[in-house]
Amino acid sequence: MSSAETSLPPKLEKIVERFKRRSNPKQKYEQLLWYAKKLPAMPEAAKTDNNKVKGCVSQVYITASLENGRVCYQGDSDAQLVKGLVAFLIEGLNDLPPEEIMQVEPDFIEDTGLKVSLTPSRANGFFNIFQMMKKKALGFSLGTLEH
Repeated sequence: MSSAETSLPPKLEKIVERFKRRSNPKQKYEQLLWYAKKLPAMPEAAKTDNNKVKGCVSQVYITASLENGRVCYQGDSDAQLVKGLVAFLIEGLNDLPPEEIMQVEPDFIEDTGLKVSLTPSRANGFFNIFQMMKKKALGFSLGTLEH
């Protein structure tokens, strides 16, 4: 099933479309680096083991808070391309209700064309980052995550 059949949140859909228009893998990397530069700085105090994404070669951290029923993410990575992936996901999923985030399937990565450009470990890292963001959304939905 392609993500064309699954409706993506509008901001995420827009980002996927942006990547689809870049046919050259180098342009896709440049787009990721552009996202990395746009990512707001994450406080060092938030870089705890609890916020660390497991299964990533790079150091990746994700925090989430719930504001007015919507999830607000922050993230960072010590690798620029991975930081771009974090920024991509944050921009696409920020400010959505937890229930909407939990419905997003990871197959949208196929549509970006990034999966073929990423090393297997980076593609796996992207999936792990995405899963952690969904897990935090689920925590808010169930009322088990405070922030």
